Amino acid sequence: MVTATNLGFGRIGIKRQLKFLVEKYWNGKVTYDELIEGSKNLRAAHWTAQKEAGIADGHIPSNDFSYYDHVLDNSFMIGAIPERYQKLDIVPVERYFAMARGYQRDDIDVQAMEMKKWYDTNYHFIVPELVENQEFKLAYKVKAVDEFLEAKELGIKTRPVLQGPITYLLQAKVKGVDASFNNLTHFVPRIIPVYVEILKRLADAGAEWIQFDESYLVMDIVNEKYTKEIIQNAYQTVYKAFKEAVPSLKFLIATYFDKVDSNIEFVEAIANEIDGLHIDLVRAPQQLQPVVEKVKSFSKKIVLSVGVIDGRNIWKTDLSKAIKTVQVAIDALGSENVFVAPSCSLLHVPHTLSTEENIKNNSPEVYDWLSFAVEKLDEISTVAKAVNGENVSEKLEANQKSINNRSTSPLIHKPEVKEAVKNVTPEMLTRGTPFAERIVAQQKILNLPKFPTTTIGSYPQSKEVRLTRQKFRKGEITKEEYDQFIKDETLRCIKKQEEYGLDVIVHGEFERTDMVEFFGEKMEGYIFSQFGWVQSYGSRCVKPPILYGDIVRPQPMTVEMIKYAQTCTEKPVKGMLTGPVTILQWSFVRDDQPRSTTAYQLALAIRKEVKDLEEAGIKVIQVDEAALREGLPLRKADQDNYLQWAIDTFLLATCCVKPTTQVHTHMCYSDFNDIFTSIKRMDTDAITIENSRSDLKLLNAFKQYGYTNGIGPGMYDIHSPRVPSYEEILERARETLKYIDSELLWINPDCGLKTRGWAEVEPSLKNLVQVAVTLRKEN
Repeated sequence: MVTATNLGFGRIGIKRQLKFLVEKYWNGKVTYDELIEGSKNLRAAHWTAQKEAGIADGHIPSNDFSYYDHVLDNSFMIGAIPERYQKLDIVPVERYFAMARGYQRDDIDVQAMEMKKWYDTNYHFIVPELVENQEFKLAYKVKAVDEFLEAKELGIKTRPVLQGPITYLLQAKVKGVDASFNNLTHFVPRIIPVYVEILKRLADAGAEWIQFDESYLVMDIVNEKYTKEIIQNAYQTVYKAFKEAVPSLKFLIATYFDKVDSNIEFVEAIANEIDGLHIDLVRAPQQLQPVVEKVKSFSKKIVLSVGVIDGRNIWKTDLSKAIKTVQVAIDALGSENVFVAPSCSLLHVPHTLSTEENIKNNSPEVYDWLSFAVEKLDEISTVAKAVNGENVSEKLEANQKSINNRSTSPLIHKPEVKEAVKNVTPEMLTRGTPFAERIVAQQKILNLPKFPTTTIGSYPQSKEVRLTRQKFRKGEITKEEYDQFIKDETLRCIKKQEEYGLDVIVHGEFERTDMVEFFGEKMEGYIFSQFGWVQSYGSRCVKPPILYGDIVRPQPMTVEMIKYAQTCTEKPVKGMLTGPVTILQWSFVRDDQPRSTTAYQLALAIRKEVKDLEEAGIKVIQVDEAALREGLPLRKADQDNYLQWAIDTFLLATCCVKPTTQVHTHMCYSDFNDIFTSIKRMDTDAITIENSRSDLKLLNAFKQYGYTNGIGPGMYDIHSPRVPSYEEILERARETLKYIDSELLWINPDCGLKTRGWAEVEPSLKNLVQVAVTLRKEN
């Protein structure tokens, strides 16, 4: 019989219970015991939902829950805690949160660990930080064991999920070593004993299967430093040691987000030590046949877990196609050697469609096309039942009806939009005038000082702002009252920025719930969920809008507010827009046409807005492409095509303005060497980048490749509640000048300030501006 399985489930709860629970703990409004009890209740509900949906006993994941991030959990569990946190005289849970958020209390000031995007998702993970003489040792509580036993008490047998040690070490950065340092050869012998101890405890607790997330197996991991021999030896050493230590356990190697491809040879090298392999057949359906043939050739039979239900998007699965895919694996390997699974953890999709009354009542046709996490569990179970010969004909007929309706719906297709994309010309993708000439013309108008200061866009969304928005949506206040409130908040924010001494002002974005949702609400082709939240990092959740059809901008989206903001100050106010790739990345996007086609549609809509802002007299326009690097395909062979259309769509959105209009953009965490040529091709007048948690050496790319446009590397981390001192920002700015020409450097935070409070923002920005003043005196 084929087994219905799952790889992971969301943590935050049906209505973000975990977010509010953790934030109350941070604010001292609930005790540690209440935090523990509330979390336990959430885990119980999620395990029960999976069991009731038909996920097989023994294959419901555990240890996929986290207060902040599962990679951080792994670091904490195996004792990879940097010394600066070990020195803190605080309880373990506070040390854990200090690693994620920093710690600033009682004259103690410790910065947070580095944070990066999880592959090509909008989820962020805390980068493991090791030292050359790193010692790994079990934490006082072994989370993976505790949660397995917790589920067992409920009568639910789970499959514990562990970060694969090879992937964990390849993700880690090592402090104080040179570029030749090899994480695998150095740390593999050290990390094995602590993992073995965890596995022994899990075996003693009654576990049968262990899921190792070795997601680096979909990456181009072979290079001069990490040769095939080194990688293969690492895998063999690790998994042979595990099997010898706990022969009773079965090991599933899980990959996701792309194809295994040639890395299958590393799986083959450990075939005698493992018992299963999971592959993502949504992102990489082409890998099924070669992987099946390879697995058939292994000397030992192993299970193939086929990821046929999309764990990254919210559209119903075409169950007939999924069944055919699973049948291919069954025909080759036998039903007892096949698992049905989602493509990846369901962490990346909302909890359940059942709470979405607004979509159901207002957009019933689109509602019928959707499937959230709980519904995907049912899809997994249905596919497994179908291939096992059970009668699920009613479900299959209903599913096929939904699939057919979506493919032919007039809601989706607008011929005039498709025609506009066809009519895009190369001339629409260039500014025409080089930056060196543009900046001179812009300076005559803007008259900015050296080391100009600005912020990225948003300012704190206070409780009052959120409550007033709720009152408006509930009809408790009129549109006129709400609009006046937003104007008052905007004016107050602008006056504060003038007080701080910032040079280029932003309006604060108080009218915007989210930098993508706001624009989606004003364009045709989108719908919005009520409770479609997914975790981005820690307690930060986002509610991606659902892009289901061709995109149209019926009227200007931001012009009136930005025009008003500019009347409040003599200083330039930036028009704030979100770029086409970021809107694409941070939405649940239609999967019935290439993503590039959808990006061009979005770019044409943003282009109209850019032109309208310029015609309204706005001299600085920022088009954020925060997610440009995030969208980069994991395999190098696929990256050039993406970068071509991604940069083209940014240029299409922005290259309609005069040379005197200054165009800015912003990017989140990026390894710039990967995309540097593309960054240069964007030809923005100023780019601000999220860089404060990263090693400044990342900026070396801008020096090495000769970047000659304006750039503002983030001077302090806005994801942490700590306030950076003047001295700290000044030191960072001086270090930055080793990489960035003083004539090009902007001084700014590393991201928007929406999630921070004014008590943190005000002193931080005053320190930031004072640093710019000092730099002007020194340079």
